[in-house]
Amino acid sequence: MRIGELARRTGVSPRALRHYETAGLIASERAANGYRVYGDGAVTRVTNIRYLLAAGLTLDDVSAFRSCLDGDMPSAPPSARGLEIARERLAVLDARIAAQTEARDRLARSLALEPGP
Repeated sequence: MRIGELARRTGVSPRALRHYETAGLIASERAANGYRVYGDGAVTRVTNIRYLLAAGLTLDDVSAFRSCLDGDMPSAPPSARGLEIARERLAVLDARIAAQTEARDRLARSLALEPGP
C-alpha cells in the first residue's frame, strides 16, 4: 500500500509516517515510480507505535519495542526493559504534573489576593 492509504487506514499523517520511517520504526520499499510502498503489517505496526506514544512514551522509547511492534501490544506482557522505560516515563510525567500543579496553585493564590472588580 502507498503512504496515503497507510495514512488513511491508521489515522496518521504521511509526514508522521515518514518520520517513523526515518526513526527506523517502519520500513517501506520503493516502487518503480519512486513512491513508498508498505506491506500490510505496517498497519499493525503503526497502530502499536501510536498506542505507545499515546501512553506517554517518546519515539526513542518506542524504538526499544521494535521487536514486538508487529503483535498485539496492549495484551502482551511487557518485557523487563519495557517496564523500566515505562517507569522512567511515568516519573518524568509525575514531575511535570507536580511542576504544573505548583504553578497553578501559585497563580490561584495570586488571584485570591487580587481585589474583586
